Amino acid sequence: MSTLRDLREKISKLESEKADLLAELEELREKAETKATTLEEEVAQLREEAEALKEMLDIL
Repeated sequence: MSTLRDLREKISKLESEKADLLAELEELREKAETKATTLEEEVAQLREEAEALKEMLDIL
């Protein structure tokens, strides 16, 4: 059977780990959002380039 002291230590460690994981998740979410935004911009640019090439080929 765990003593009260053991339980307090366990709870404290778990709370600390939870805080660390929440911070890590927030950081990862921010990185994922940045990557998604960058990819959206790249895709938009590629679409514009593809459309410009199609128009150029129609002219020729």
